[in-house]
Amino acid sequence: MRSSAAVDKVRVMEARPAPEGEHLPATRPLLLSLRPRFAQAILNGTKTVELRRTRVSALPGTLLVLYASSPVMAVVGVATMADRDTASPSTIWQRYRNRLGLSRTEFYEYFAGAEQATALSIISPRMLPEPLTLTRLRTHSAFQPPQSYRYITPTDPPPLAELAVTWSN
Repeated sequence: MRSSAAVDKVRVMEARPAPEGEHLPATRPLLLSLRPRFAQAILNGTKTVELRRTRVSALPGTLLVLYASSPVMAVVGVATMADRDTASPSTIWQRYRNRLGLSRTEFYEYFAGAEQATALSIISPRMLPEPLTLTRLRTHSAFQPPQSYRYITPTDPPPLAELAVTWSN
């Protein structure tokens, strides 16, 4: 039998309904900015691990919304984060080098000066039938894609929030 404190702790961890007007999935989708080369490699399945210089606190199962930076400048697909791993850059290289879609030189240039590296294991990549362009996103609001990543919020343009709901099911 659980103590009252244990029951209260479980209640705190339970999912709560979204505030009025918010229609995003329970786990907040991550919007990842990627070079077009890496976005395409994820979508065609040759890159199954994405790298970040900062720790990502998203949970396995999180929807990843893939934004291809210039010159594409569009959301081109989605995928699911299977797992995340944060360790020293050399450890991450040893564990995932065959799944990164980049050379050892590119890897170490990217992580120059970083003490930690985060690897996001990616599954179920899906290309959008039609890219969601930056121009289209900006017709709804002053949308700014992230430098690295950020969570999608209810204040993002409706097409982005709708995409997150549609593709997370």
